[in-house]
Amino acid sequence: MAKKLKYGVIGCGGIANGKHLPAIANLPDVELAAFCDIIPERAKKANGEYAGGRGKICKTWQELVREDIDAVCVLTPNDSHCEISVGALRAGKHVMCEKPMAKSYREAKAMLAARDESGKLLTIGYQNRFRPDSLFLKAECAKGTLGEIYFARATALRRRAVPTWGVFLDEKKQGGGSLIDIGTHVLDLTLFMMNNYQPAYAVGTAYHKLNKEKEAGNPWGDWDPAKFTVEDSAFGFIVMKNGATIILQSSWALNITESREGVTTLCGTKAGADMPREGELVINGVKNNRQYLLVPALKAGSVAYYSGDNEKPDDLEARCFAKAIRGKGKLYVQPEEAAVVTMILEGIYDSAKTGKPHYFSGE
Repeated sequence: MAKKLKYGVIGCGGIANGKHLPAIANLPDVELAAFCDIIPERAKKANGEYAGGRGKICKTWQELVREDIDAVCVLTPNDSHCEISVGALRAGKHVMCEKPMAKSYREAKAMLAARDESGKLLTIGYQNRFRPDSLFLKAECAKGTLGEIYFARATALRRRAVPTWGVFLDEKKQGGGSLIDIGTHVLDLTLFMMNNYQPAYAVGTAYHKLNKEKEAGNPWGDWDPAKFTVEDSAFGFIVMKNGATIILQSSWALNITESREGVTTLCGTKAGADMPREGELVINGVKNNRQYLLVPALKAGSVAYYSGDNEKPDDLEARCFAKAIRGKGKLYVQPEEAAVVTMILEGIYDSAKTGKPHYFSGE
């Protein structure tokens, strides 16, 4: 059996325990060898639960990237993604950085430059690409089933689901609220399906309408309005250089009847596709002069990337990264693509502040 890959984890909070650590622990050829968190107890807890206490506890991320490890998972607040990822790459480590890639396009470009200089791999944690509905739809888009996709709607709308823990509500550390947190997922998914990464301009609005409420019916508890410094909802109208249009909708709190999150709608010249809910897919078109709806049996494991019902998107994401490190596969999330997501989000935020369209020419 090949020698195990050694991973270091920087940031042992919610996203680490809810996604990355369980998925990495399921990989037989990977060893969790080092842990770091600004709260040392978190790192010790993760070491005990996922490494049997055999890993090393590092006081700083700089110490961790000097360890004899192969890869680093950067699972920290958004404002440190660039600094830590660049440091890890320059230290000769492959990097999995949690979404979004960075707070700004400038930072994303710095991460790409460090990747190029180091010759190591860099990928971003957009696990929604690995869902069975997403994998099926991507295969159809790649075959040209939809034709030219010229209109899309990327939806991440929550009625009331504001994350009140950690630094989610801190604009300085996160760079924004619902848009950069969950809007980033559906924008990535939509651009990936369209295979279109050339935006021309964006018009955006961001709202701070419900973040001053108390007793707001939030399932994760009431928030402190004084600390809720990010938007509660944001919306973007994006025009691509080829004329295609994307409407992006995101909210943590919005007065709607039901939530609809993590889904995309695509309209092409040959057919269309809609995800009514995460995990569901309907393809529509016309054949023999009759309208049709195709609802694939997504639990059948019929897509090459999807090996069965028991493997979660998180597990597929982790396995894909490990295989790429060993040279046995390609990254499914390329950082150049994630950088464009960051660029567009930044443009929407800029438009929301200025009240003017944000043009991407020359960026």
